Amino acid sequence: MSQIHPTAIVEPGAEIGNDVVIGPYCCVGPNVTLADNVTLVSHVVVAGITSIGKGTKVFPFASIGHQPQDLKFHGEESRLEIGENNVIREHVTMNPGTEGGGMLTRIGSSCLFMMSSHVAHDCQIGDNVILVNNATLGGHVEIGDWAIIGGLSAVHQFVRIGRHAMVGGMSGVENDVIPYGSVVGNRAHLSGLNLVGLKRRSFSRDEIHDLRRAYRLIFAQEGTQAERLADVAELFRHVEPVMEIVGFMGANSSRAICQPQLEDAA
Repeated sequence: MSQIHPTAIVEPGAEIGNDVVIGPYCCVGPNVTLADNVTLVSHVVVAGITSIGKGTKVFPFASIGHQPQDLKFHGEESRLEIGENNVIREHVTMNPGTEGGGMLTRIGSSCLFMMSSHVAHDCQIGDNVILVNNATLGGHVEIGDWAIIGGLSAVHQFVRIGRHAMVGGMSGVENDVIPYGSVVGNRAHLSGLNLVGLKRRSFSRDEIHDLRRAYRLIFAQEGTQAERLADVAELFRHVEPVMEIVGFMGANSSRAICQPQLEDAA
């Protein structure tokens, strides 16, 4: 049975699942769907065409689903979809999509959005992603599973961040980050592989060794990037994590790839 505090406002039309908790002074709009076991702790506002998946917990003063911060938005019926078992902490903001980005902002499951992090319109975020305090995503950003965005970081519009990547705190990321990569700085540069994350997630010693060899070859100084990628694709064609990097770097993107500083690529 759901629990709705007397001071909460749930507008007619909202769909409320089983065992939902809506705490004091929350506001839930008419086009909102809250799945089973969702908790809005207090003072949470959920607006727009927004769905929140099972078991997600939203903390006070989060603003979820209000119109995008984009002057090209003209009231189109875009959506925000949030997956299951996420934790959305205080003052987090998440916006729905726009006509220019497919009309949808999508967030995966089992993510942690720490205090005051921001997800802009049309972002596509995978599972088990962490945004640390005050991390900010511009519009149309894509983030793969298990990536971590450090505190006070800002990610430029249309940037892609690959799976298992790590963005260090206070970084300005204006180019794509390869899967398994680690970037830091203003403006951010590759500082190597996210070795700590790989070990935490039980990648094998051989996989990590192959990733390190491939990284050195991809970012060597000899030849063109296309030539180096072709060589790596041939040498490591049976190593799935390496081929994920090759595919990521070869995909169409409006942004360049984050590069290491010369000493980091050595």
